[in-house]
Amino acid sequence: MPAPTDHLTPADYAAIARELDALRDEITADLGERDADYIHRVIRWQRGLEIGGRALLMASALPPAWLAGTATLAVAKILENMEIGHNVMHGQWDWMRDPKIHSTTWEWDNVSPAEQWKHSHNFVHHTFTNVLGKDNDVGYGILRVAPEQPWSWGNVPQPVYNALLAMFFEYGVALHDLELDRIREGTHDEEATKAKLRAIGRKIRRQWGKDYLAFPLLSGPQFLSTLSANFTANVARNVWAHMIIFCGHFPGDIDVFEEGYPLEDETKGEWYVRQMLGSANISGGPLFHLMTGNLSHQVEHHLFPDIPSNRYAEIAPRVRDLCARYGLPYHTGSLSKQVTSTWKKIFRYALPGGAPKPKPAPNPPVREPVAA
Repeated sequence: MPAPTDHLTPADYAAIARELDALRDEITADLGERDADYIHRVIRWQRGLEIGGRALLMASALPPAWLAGTATLAVAKILENMEIGHNVMHGQWDWMRDPKIHSTTWEWDNVSPAEQWKHSHNFVHHTFTNVLGKDNDVGYGILRVAPEQPWSWGNVPQPVYNALLAMFFEYGVALHDLELDRIREGTHDEEATKAKLRAIGRKIRRQWGKDYLAFPLLSGPQFLSTLSANFTANVARNVWAHMIIFCGHFPGDIDVFEEGYPLEDETKGEWYVRQMLGSANISGGPLFHLMTGNLSHQVEHHLFPDIPSNRYAEIAPRVRDLCARYGLPYHTGSLSKQVTSTWKKIFRYALPGGAPKPKPAPNPPVREPVAA
């Protein structure tokens, strides 16, 4: 079988780069008041939901108040992590020059320190997307999600690992920048690792102090019921974030790129194509997209990670049209389809073997400089 890019020529890659660069410039030039109003409105709603959820949990001994408060707080936490925190820390709103909504100042409601997340995600993942040995997001260091990854007996229980990772996803994210593979190999910088662990510890103490001590104490005799509600809201947020992120990166038709992929020779057009081949969208309506942080438009996010997320829906049809014109796959599907496909891979690659897909490879000469 041919690889999905075998038919592309160097001229095609150059044309794809020009078209996507022009699309980026068009959207960036159009950013303005309606975009600023959008993010301010989302932040107001998120903070209102959090206050409402906390207030309801002051009566958490009553089952209806516990349920309503937990659900409201979970929604607030999802919005803060997905549509606000993730996207603010990507620099999507830096153009507003608002020091309160800026990638350099935002610290999210999560045990992962913002600075470590920005390195492991913004730099490592978005630069080396789906390149084995470079992108630590491929399997998060504990899961085999492609046949190109080596198999070991430790992969057999990985469906259980994945279920636990979903429940406690924020802790998996917090450990991500430690580069567990290098720690296992003994090639890490011990002092740097200790400094990162101290920062993670400080963030965990801050989050636990807020969710598992301060707010439960404020509810007085309902301490335990409020504590359980906060724990449940955090787990709900973790499971949702895990599901959306995994469905954007690991469904069955996503490409991975083997170790040794020539990143140093990659052109801008080849980088764009790698992002499209290594990402998947999830279909849904406006409310669904909001609750995913617009990561349901994962293809567009990987192409333009620092363009405000509220613009992805208008960009998506044009990206899909480009894929059709150049004979490239545009991976998308319903949430149920993407969840099923992702879990099938996790179960399948818990066992040895599996046939690798034909590999996309960069074209020879006619190189363009890679954009910064």
